[in-house]
Amino acid sequence: MSEKIKYELEFVIQSSPQLLYQYISTPSGLSEWFSDNVNSRGEMFTFIWDDSEEEAKLLSKKSGERIKFRWMADEEEGDDYFFELRIQVDEITKDVSLMVTDFSDDDEIEENKMLWDNMISNLKHVLGST
Repeated sequence: MSEKIKYELEFVIQSSPQLLYQYISTPSGLSEWFSDNVNSRGEMFTFIWDDSEEEAKLLSKKSGERIKFRWMADEEEGDDYFFELRIQVDEITKDVSLMVTDFSDDDEIEENKMLWDNMISNLKHVLGST
């Protein structure tokens, strides 16, 4: 299997960092935009879509700033891939951005970027951000 490629995306979000953090770090917040439903038990999160579910392990989080997960499928294969959602505030303009770090196979990067675009669009809609 080929190595996945790390990529980063930046999305400007008109929201307070505190509110945005609730939507990226809690099961109820994530189920509003990331998947149909999210359950958590300790550091294990279960993401549920129509007819599938994926488990992810919470690797780290810093309150009000970032959260990092690893899909259990990657963990079981011994891969250290992860996805991270990080809130960044511009010191001068105070613009709030959500930085997404993820990994993808080379031939799926564009497709995965479009998937993130769609999910972040859902998040903006939920937040009332344009």
